[in-house]
Amino acid sequence: MLSALNLGDIFTLLACLVVSMAAHEAMHAFMARALGDTTAEDAGRLTLNPLRHIDPITTLLLPVVSLLVFRVPFLAAKPVPFNPNRVRYGEMGAALVGIAGPCTNFVLAALSAVFIKVGGIANDVSLFNILTLFMEVNIALFVFNMIPFPPLDGSRLLYAFAPEPLQELMSRIEAAGFMAILIFIVLFFPFISPFIVNIDNGIFNFLLR
Repeated sequence: MLSALNLGDIFTLLACLVVSMAAHEAMHAFMARALGDTTAEDAGRLTLNPLRHIDPITTLLLPVVSLLVFRVPFLAAKPVPFNPNRVRYGEMGAALVGIAGPCTNFVLAALSAVFIKVGGIANDVSLFNILTLFMEVNIALFVFNMIPFPPLDGSRLLYAFAPEPLQELMSRIEAAGFMAILIFIVLFFPFISPFIVNIDNGIFNFLLR
């Protein structure tokens, strides 16, 4: 699993993160466009090109550091802009835009599991290791981003059902942007990380069962 990575795996990890992140961010943009908002398209984010989504510090450096410290990779791409007031279906439409990214990561993990199980890839050690790492990265991105803490993607789903006082609190937290994520990682994640790791491992084992 990810905790067993050595320094020789870092390049492969970064490649998996960049590909997975690009798909994640692109699907935010594609979903927003499908629901009527062209903000991301106008900003040139309606693409799978990783260069359009990468931030050198939060996309490349942060996941390596967090993996070494917390045994879980955290990363943040350049946020895909969208206007929740322009998407169809109101708050539910905004929730669909939010969860499109992590759900894409889950699909990528599931597809990797299918290739491993039905493609005879287990006999190729190098390819097997790459695909299992790709699975683990995407599962970690799915689980972490579905945490309902602003501005993580899962908060959009909670926002659609939350009462107005909670929505106002979430909006204030979300306004802090990446700083809110850093505070969450430092203050809260050490307490919930064992549960997150268990969920990651449970999904991994389920997909390869």
